[in-house]
Amino acid sequence: MARKPITRFVCTQCQAVFPKWNGRCDVCGEWNTLEEETISATPNRPQGGAGAAAGRPGRLITTRLDGKATPPARIETGMAELNRVLGSGLVPGSVVLVGGDPGIGKSTLMLQTTCALARSGHDVLYVSGEEAIDQIRLRARRLELDGDPKTLERLELAASINVADIAASLEEVKSRKVVVIDSIQTMWLEGVSGAPGSVSQVRSCAFELIRLAKTQGFALVLIGHVTKEGALAGPRVLEHMVDAVLYFEGDRGHQFRILRAAKNRFGATDEIGVFAMTDAGLREVPNPSALFLAERRGNIAGSAVFAGLEGTRPVLLEIQVLLSAKSGDGAARRAVLGWDSARLNMILAVLEARCGLKLASMDVHLNVTGGLRINEPAADLAVAAALISAATGQPTDPNTAYFGEIGLSGEIRQVPQTGLRLKEMAKLGFRTALLPRHVGSASARPKAPAGLQLEELGHLADLMKRFASPAKKSAEA
Repeated sequence: MARKPITRFVCTQCQAVFPKWNGRCDVCGEWNTLEEETISATPNRPQGGAGAAAGRPGRLITTRLDGKATPPARIETGMAELNRVLGSGLVPGSVVLVGGDPGIGKSTLMLQTTCALARSGHDVLYVSGEEAIDQIRLRARRLELDGDPKTLERLELAASINVADIAASLEEVKSRKVVVIDSIQTMWLEGVSGAPGSVSQVRSCAFELIRLAKTQGFALVLIGHVTKEGALAGPRVLEHMVDAVLYFEGDRGHQFRILRAAKNRFGATDEIGVFAMTDAGLREVPNPSALFLAERRGNIAGSAVFAGLEGTRPVLLEIQVLLSAKSGDGAARRAVLGWDSARLNMILAVLEARCGLKLASMDVHLNVTGGLRINEPAADLAVAAALISAATGQPTDPNTAYFGEIGLSGEIRQVPQTGLRLKEMAKLGFRTALLPRHVGSASARPKAPAGLQLEELGHLADLMKRFASPAKKSAEA
């Protein structure tokens, strides 16, 4: 006798399972994240294996570690910034999840990518569950992507949310190299409980599409939305099912967009791709440093240039600090955009304890221009320079850039890839680099590129002396 299906509730954030609904997940503490899921009471036995016909489990086939392995082949996407983040292109049979806020430009990016792939001679299928075919055509016409005959011949469009129909089409025509699904939250699979976007539907639809990608060898790109907390909407288990997770970041009021890898089984996860949103779509930015510093004014106090590193790419950014008198009787405000607020509090404490700079009664506003978020501690020295400049009212040298990590005792510590940072400074015309004092053999000391002078600092007190008033400098001399 057939047993009734089992109903359970799964947390979309941590995948914890509960027998009944509750407003708050007891595991991760998130509210309103439990979604209903119906499963069969008698799970199906996996097919295949040596003992499957006799009803016995099949034997696991093992092999040795020292076998022959070759790097996976790559499909050039035609977008250099996307290739950089993926690790030289798409891998056949791989699954890539692209997430981002609604309206940030995910569909535009993938439409431009599919057109570039089609121009390169690859058969591509673009399936939209959110837009009609005419809407996609209008976007392609606005972006001037519909004029190339090879693109029209190789690129196929479809509007469907039925995964069974998509799977039947993929099994019938097996020449496609890349398939894009926009978006996975709109897909629906018959026989699975829940509306499109629910836990069970997203997981089942993704599993069926991933199975087809692995068996047929085409590269699958799934587009997904993110929640207001920045996490991918739907079950987090989807991130573990795919080979790469890319986040498309940026402020819709700003032209720059950053493509960042959070997971990549075939490449590095510290690379970024930089795009600029224009009337003609997304434009690649091969030299983001020049654009990030294009509107910089060097005679304003509270500004410093940071020589950062994103993966293997050096990026120069302007860090701006504004100090104002504390409003009200409460604690001073710390407003931070593009950096870690906890690290800012640490730098403020070190400046007060080790250098005597009193900022506890001031509201501090810090901004990293360009919309890029900095994650490395090498920005400490540039932030400290901007803070000291704002506190003393003396602008930093417009031809000087900074990098270095600051310790709790005020010492300035070395950071990796010094040579790459110095080359980027010299390329953009900077004449002075303030960096940590070299510790080690003389042969390992970084060499200054032509036209760039290196000034090594060992403590924050050395940085404070550069902002001393002229009268105080002459008295000390």
